[in-house]
Amino acid sequence: MSGIVSTMMLRPFLRRRNARALRDAGRAIDEVVWIQAAGIDHFATIRGTRETNPVLVFLHGGPGASQTIFGRTTLGWENHVTIVEYDQRGTGKTRRRNGAPAPGELTLDRLAKDVVEVVEELRRRLGIDRVILAGSSVGSTFGLKVAAERPDLVSAYIGVDQNSIPEAGDETYRLTLETLRRSGRAKGVRELERIGPGHRRWSQAEFDRIVRWAISADRGIPDMVMDVMFPAMMTSPLHTMRDIHDISTGIEDSMTALYRELVDFDARAVATRFAVPFFVFQGDSDAVTPTEFAREYFDLVTAPVKGWQLAPNCGHLAAFTRPEAFERFLVESVLPAADG
Repeated sequence: MSGIVSTMMLRPFLRRRNARALRDAGRAIDEVVWIQAAGIDHFATIRGTRETNPVLVFLHGGPGASQTIFGRTTLGWENHVTIVEYDQRGTGKTRRRNGAPAPGELTLDRLAKDVVEVVEELRRRLGIDRVILAGSSVGSTFGLKVAAERPDLVSAYIGVDQNSIPEAGDETYRLTLETLRRSGRAKGVRELERIGPGHRRWSQAEFDRIVRWAISADRGIPDMVMDVMFPAMMTSPLHTMRDIHDISTGIEDSMTALYRELVDFDARAVATRFAVPFFVFQGDSDAVTPTEFAREYFDLVTAPVKGWQLAPNCGHLAAFTRPEAFERFLVESVLPAADG
């Protein structure tokens, strides 16, 4: 029986099991809320063992790929931080509540402004001064901007699957084609050879195909979609099939809206100097946001404290693929610097 079939057949049982795990954890803070920011309501989960713990706000990637599905995955983190996950403008439950963004409304700058207002509301709601800000994949583009421009709101920044420079797309292509050839996957080789290199000339559909192959090309590491996101999405007690449809639609529409900005994104133009501690947690085999380029950007950064950590045997979506490794990094490196 395939993993997909077994997950679907066991879905009711697994959702109930995860609901019990979340409930029985007995968190001091356990909220499913709507946060009003920038004129719309954002669906959010807020969970932690102690009201005095630092607050970690995680910005999801995709774009549009909600991370409120990962409540069971991040249970261990809640012993050290209060975790806030929210569905961004245009995706998931936020999309259902407010409708799809108007044409031209969804931009990286708009998402950065939303983050600021979400954090401002969290300050009022939770009685805190600043948050640890983690940006995952696409979330690391506008998260980087907030960390650089609003150190009054941010005690530390963590880039997870850190986006770096436009040329990283060409490295994604090269790494993926090389892996497909090495593993003898002729279909993928033919498709990538037909598309050809050159990130600036790819259509959105071609880029999407390259990324899909990049995620699944190396069978020696977890597939972030089928092994990580799909099981979490299907077994989340907070998400109905309608919610999952809204997430999928939000991913498609958000990528269409943001595609050109993402192709041209250059972290060096956002900032290389930060007034807050700066960390990167990266899969050691990430071909989607290539690890080598993330490291080159990290080495350019000046910050009061810096920390780099590779997630072992891991591609993209590193924190949720290796949650225990991320928890250790959080406890041993990030929290001491954020406290400082």
